[in-house]
Amino acid sequence: MTESNKSGFTTSILHSDRQKTIEHGSLHKPIHTSVAFGYKDARELAAVFQGREPGYRYGRQGNPTVSALEDKINRMEDGQSTICFATGMAAIGAVVQGLLRAGDHVVSSSFLFGNTNSLWQTVNGQGTAVSWVDATDVKNVEAAITPATRIVFVETIANPRTQVSDLARIGALCRDRGLVYIVDNTMTSPYLFQPKKVGASLVVNALTKSICGHGNALGGSLTDTGNYDWSQYPHIAQNYKKYPASQWGMAQIRAKALRDFGGTLGPEAAHHIAVGAETMALRIDRECANASALAQMLHADPRVTAVHYPGLESHPQHKLSAELFRAPGGLLSFELRDDIDCFDYLNRLRIAIPASNLGDTRTLVIPVAHTIYYEMGQERRASMGIAESLIRVSVGIEDSEDLLQDFRQALDA
Repeated sequence: MTESNKSGFTTSILHSDRQKTIEHGSLHKPIHTSVAFGYKDARELAAVFQGREPGYRYGRQGNPTVSALEDKINRMEDGQSTICFATGMAAIGAVVQGLLRAGDHVVSSSFLFGNTNSLWQTVNGQGTAVSWVDATDVKNVEAAITPATRIVFVETIANPRTQVSDLARIGALCRDRGLVYIVDNTMTSPYLFQPKKVGASLVVNALTKSICGHGNALGGSLTDTGNYDWSQYPHIAQNYKKYPASQWGMAQIRAKALRDFGGTLGPEAAHHIAVGAETMALRIDRECANASALAQMLHADPRVTAVHYPGLESHPQHKLSAELFRAPGGLLSFELRDDIDCFDYLNRLRIAIPASNLGDTRTLVIPVAHTIYYEMGQERRASMGIAESLIRVSVGIEDSEDLLQDFRQALDA
């Protein structure tokens, strides 16, 4: 039984570094800044490069500080193995670089983070076809699958309109069809949800968000849950088949997408993320409580025409969210009455900060259509249900009454 099975979520995070030998009795894994690793025996160096012995080759491919964080994320997701990257987008890009080829096909949720949508648009123009579907219903995913489909990609809760994917039924479909099922868990975090439980093959986390939680480090991760049989995947190079079949996918991703493409997480960022992760459960509990209170307040105000938050009974996937997640998360979005200018409203807020991050300790707000979704154009935004007045709120850990009063006074003004 692993430590993550024996201990609670936060206990496991706090003590994971010390499950392995740690230098000088330090409570945290130290920051290793060296990019080169020397060996007394040249044969040992060769054995490490050939994968016959454990060890570090070069900083672009791995680092003791980053490895400690990978172990931590792996415990959170109850995974088989985890690779960390410089950003969440680098983690998603690693899937493209490591697993897809010209002529392949991807089925993706149409309700996506703007940069992920942009990446799939790029992939779609480079010989790998992408179909975007409403993933709140598994029937739409099933209808889009072709003989060339290799991957199904969804987010748990969509950013920014909070649609909830039909996660368990899509997982069963992918298992039956032998497809790699990738779930972006950023909006829920491993604390609120483990995608492994709904059959996910690979799990993406943008570590910058709730796991780090303080807006002071970029990072991303990709976790292999052990659910997928890599011996049936058609694009594994012969060189990586020297390992057990369960390791083929991640061995190829680590080589082709991390080593060759170079989206490496630095040790300083890894340390910030690891320390931030220690308080993740405490922060998320507070954020979810604040988000629920704010969503209910806004929902009751006639000057607000729509509130999108899975915790509200009016949300189309409210029941599904309650079945899947520990709590409905700390992000919501809302639309103002036509006669209220969203920019004027945002400028009246005194506590909430106009900024583009998520999962921060501070409450952050952003006019979606005019910033992070501006590039995709009005027609594409409309197809995703993004109104021109939509305001996204990443709810922080401020005192609840202070937060509610801030949003209330901005409406009253």
